[in-house]
Amino acid sequence: MNLKRLFKHAVIASSILATSAAFAADMRIGLVVKAQGIGFFEAAYEGAQQAAKELSDDVEIIYTGPVTPTAEGQIEIVNSLISQRVDAIAISSNDTDALVPILKRAQQRGIKVVSFDSGVAEPGRAVHLNPSSNPLIGQVNVELAAEAVQATGSEKGDIAILSASPTATNQNIWIDEMKKVLPQYPQLNLVATVYGDDLADKSYRETMGLIKTYPNLKAIVAPTSVGIVAAAQAVTDAGKTGEIYVTGLGLPSELAGHVDSGAVKSFAIWNPIDLGYAATIIAHELVKGDATEKEVSMGRLGVAELDAEGNAAMAPPFKYDSSNVKKFAKIF
Repeated sequence: MNLKRLFKHAVIASSILATSAAFAADMRIGLVVKAQGIGFFEAAYEGAQQAAKELSDDVEIIYTGPVTPTAEGQIEIVNSLISQRVDAIAISSNDTDALVPILKRAQQRGIKVVSFDSGVAEPGRAVHLNPSSNPLIGQVNVELAAEAVQATGSEKGDIAILSASPTATNQNIWIDEMKKVLPQYPQLNLVATVYGDDLADKSYRETMGLIKTYPNLKAIVAPTSVGIVAAAQAVTDAGKTGEIYVTGLGLPSELAGHVDSGAVKSFAIWNPIDLGYAATIIAHELVKGDATEKEVSMGRLGVAELDAEGNAAMAPPFKYDSSNVKKFAKIF
């Protein structure tokens, strides 16, 4: 290639870079989820995009997550976001402690870090946004289990919990809160807690194992959007509809059919669209320096009040059943 052609290519490359810079976002926020292909997080991404459009700054959302829900996969992603020099990271963690070192490094580089849904230990983030208060989530899950057992026509019965992974911060906290509430419900006998690792096939197999092991099982509580769908399908396939009810936390769009089939009587969830929206607004406020030690804006959702460790709660969970699930299934 001669010098004239080299000069021409250099001018073109320079022009492309200048154009890219001209259209670069004012702020880039990495939205890191537990794993790809989970409806709950896809809805959260929709909320993040809503927040980006609403904000006066030009905000770009980089939606990303590992193929499987592991801390190692998220660590690689966060390292990549650091290299990209994003302004903020909002993350739902697969491990409360394992992500702290890489997120501390991000903060040392000036990147603001917010955890949402499933938290990161305090040194790894500035704010953690719980979708609701943990005690209330525990209370609601036990209430749902009691309603499920009653729906079988039994005055009392065995229940089991199908969780995500043993290291999922939010799942473990909610299970602990459930156990605090259970003594108030003597008709419920918790026989087992199993883990599906937020994988549909493993959650299905774990549910089948519960059905075979506990003949008096009346309800399965799955506080995970992946697990509750898999468990409902397993109950249906096992021919136990009406004998065992599945409940917990899930998306209306994924559970409407199971409510119709009778595998699910009722369930609860907050709005994941609002959760992604709120996490993005909080990340933006931190970057702009507009948050205080006690509160931070969540945009249309109001103000998040922070405790001494930077924890906040968005809203109480909402119950869904045959009376309203189809309406909300059209939304998320």
